Amino acid sequence: MLSSQSCVCTTLRKASRAVTRAYDEGLSDSGMTITQFAVLRNLDRQGAMALSRLAELLVMDRTSLYRLIAPLERQGWVRISDGAGRAKLASITDVGRAAMLAATPAWEKVQDGLVGAMGADAWAALQTQLRVLGSAAHADLKGTR
Repeated sequence: MLSSQSCVCTTLRKASRAVTRAYDEGLSDSGMTITQFAVLRNLDRQGAMALSRLAELLVMDRTSLYRLIAPLERQGWVRISDGAGRAKLASITDVGRAAMLAATPAWEKVQDGLVGAMGADAWAALQTQLRVLGSAAHADLKGTR
């Protein structure tokens, strides 16, 4: 018999799609999606890094990251270079940094609207709970292998 509780995954995915849509609409004039913006922000904050490390930071599989990075490289926003061994390194370009900075006010508007709608304290609590949930999911995944 199925549990009467809402499915954690379905509930999170619904919220994720709605939030993604809000950011994508807010960023539409910039020519980038929220996922592309997140890649650029991570590279700007962390500096050049192996694609495998970037995928880990974004909690993405490498194949999805490679599909996401290709248009960023074509736009000239990201540079891919050879790293140690077979590793590939990603770094943000000056053009990418300028695009990210130009998109930041639109991102801030959506961010402020969403945090304002739920309240700063509720957002802080949700961030904590999402980290706990992510860690629990990661631990559960490791336990089933």
